[in-house]
Amino acid sequence: MTDRAVDERLRPQTPLRWAIAGAGTISRSIVPDLQLLPGNHVEIIFSRNSAKAARFAEEFGLDRWTDDFDSLVRDPGVDVLYLATPFATHAAMARQALLAGKHVVVEKPMALNADEVQELFALAESQGLFLMEAMWMKFNPAFQHLFELLNSGIIGKPSSLRAGFGFPLIADGGSRWDIARSGGTLLDQGIYPVTLAHSIFGEPTAITAHGRLRDDGLDFAEHFTLDFPGGGFAQCASSMTEFVDPSAAISGGKGWITIPGMFWTSTTLQIHAGSWEKMFAPEPIDHLREGNGYVPMLRAANEAIQIGAIQHPIHPAKDTIAVFRTLDTIASHVRASAGSAPDALDDETNHALPGFV
Repeated sequence: MTDRAVDERLRPQTPLRWAIAGAGTISRSIVPDLQLLPGNHVEIIFSRNSAKAARFAEEFGLDRWTDDFDSLVRDPGVDVLYLATPFATHAAMARQALLAGKHVVVEKPMALNADEVQELFALAESQGLFLMEAMWMKFNPAFQHLFELLNSGIIGKPSSLRAGFGFPLIADGGSRWDIARSGGTLLDQGIYPVTLAHSIFGEPTAITAHGRLRDDGLDFAEHFTLDFPGGGFAQCASSMTEFVDPSAAISGGKGWITIPGMFWTSTTLQIHAGSWEKMFAPEPIDHLREGNGYVPMLRAANEAIQIGAIQHPIHPAKDTIAVFRTLDTIASHVRASAGSAPDALDDETNHALPGFV
């Protein structure tokens, strides 16, 4: 199925009925964006904390809430589950929903390793159900325009990429710092640079990675280089304890394109090509943001489900699995080379800025 096929085959359908699992920060962006889209209706919110679920439902005008996930996935009034719980729970909860006959969109990362991802897609295929990791970056207009520009040859053949995602996050006991629930910067933050690099160059042929681990194995910083066929490479970093420039740049023989920070949610591109003046004083190209930025991805998921597709061509199973193979290799290299530094970790997180929690 091509992107054009989604548009051409789409016909008016009965609105899709969504359930949202998780009443945290992500869901607070997803629900209002779904509510902006005709053809979608948010039916119910799930949280293991019943008081939190009830407050969320009242705030966003939802008719129903539940603290029982088993009943949620069996609910005949639900067509699609958006899964936004701590990511250590994603694989098991997505599997349960698929077995119950629900389409599933899973917040990134959709699982903890490539084997789990592959198993989930195999299950979705066997059930004839739609499954997608919610890699919203790939659906946003600026990202789509980036590939039009790269395909036009405006910077020549892409040869290198730089991308990072690092902020000091307060060690407040939340799921980011709990290895049993989620934990770790690679799957939470590093997944974005890796996905960007894969989207441009494909799967790497060689990987070099170093990082730092807490005593329990939680990774809180890493940097890595990905080498690709033909000599292309990507230099990337992620961190939960210090800032890493959150912009990205793709370079070629005729110039480069910058995606200002935060690159994974940016609506702006800067083309450094065509003349020396444009190289160093580029005009920004701005794109409109719909809602909180999730609207394009949610619209795409709706369209794919409505025509009976089980994957979306912008972010299909093969791409997701390939990214996780790379993440698995990076994690293995970091474990082999890392030194833990719990004292330094405590010092760094004490200086986190307000709002980075």
